[in-house]
Amino acid sequence: MALQVDPFIFDCPSRRSSPWPSLKMTANRYRINEKSPPKDGLTLMFFHCIGSHKEVWEPVISHILQSQSDSRSQYKVREAWAFDWPTHGEAAVINRPLLQERTDCVSVYDWVPGIVSFVRSEHVHGHRLVLCGHSAGASTAAHTAAEFYPDLSSIGITSLILVEPMLVTREVFNSQFEDRMDQMEFAISSTSAKRDHWKSRSDALQYFQKRFPWSMWDPKSLMLYVLENGTVTLKCDKKREAESFPDVDPSFEGILRVGELCHSLPVHAIWGTRNDLVPDFIKESLNDTSRGRRMASVTKVENCGHMIIQEQPSGLALAIHDILNTMPSASGERSRM
Repeated sequence: MALQVDPFIFDCPSRRSSPWPSLKMTANRYRINEKSPPKDGLTLMFFHCIGSHKEVWEPVISHILQSQSDSRSQYKVREAWAFDWPTHGEAAVINRPLLQERTDCVSVYDWVPGIVSFVRSEHVHGHRLVLCGHSAGASTAAHTAAEFYPDLSSIGITSLILVEPMLVTREVFNSQFEDRMDQMEFAISSTSAKRDHWKSRSDALQYFQKRFPWSMWDPKSLMLYVLENGTVTLKCDKKREAESFPDVDPSFEGILRVGELCHSLPVHAIWGTRNDLVPDFIKESLNDTSRGRRMASVTKVENCGHMIIQEQPSGLALAIHDILNTMPSASGERSRM
């Protein structure tokens, strides 16, 4: 099954408190090559984690679109979109001159205005939207939906899917402060010290294939991470990647937004079975019903950890497929309004 991939570049408006010029946000739209996609189908919006890029979602999107042709599938996908954080992927290349001048961290808070502007645009006007984010991308999904709370149905947001979300209350974070800081400092130091230039694509690929965590990735995910043509470097500057880890306020606020949103629309969580980055106390905090946070479903995908999208894209796609199968049709949604 061939995917039709259309690239876009959008303005990413600066947040109100930012003195810096606005950046650009890159996105890909994915459709099956057919003349008329189902207009009552779902539009899926995907957001990546720190250090990744929009194309990492392509194996997942491909699996989902293939799965919907199964006779047991109760949903149809109209189209899917994947977005680059302004410091990541193609957006990082376009924004490089402006990023070289900035001295601050380009936060989730700087990404969300671009997504909000997109949701309000003609590109998805009248669409039934499902927001799906991985790790910091889950915070992006939650903050985007919160911008439209409580009138989510008027803009078309039907549900959230949070994949290995790094959402935690400040209280829980502080109760495990030493452990959290040790992990954060390790992420910063290892990212800052990692190699970021290679002679060629094949040289880079061989390097990653032999080293953790890339050696655990699905081959398709790893190939998407490596560039073609000439010398190779990371699009996302490792300094920009490293400075994103201590930017924890979006996680603290994001879990509060989830506590509000889960009473207005289904919020689903997906975890890997290997606890390599997100400990149980964070997972339990997200689904703490005593604090009003209730997930519509919690799914665990076998043989993967926090980098679930890179390690088990087919397993993640199946988990998302099963969630989409629980969603009412467009006519069912209208009957509930």
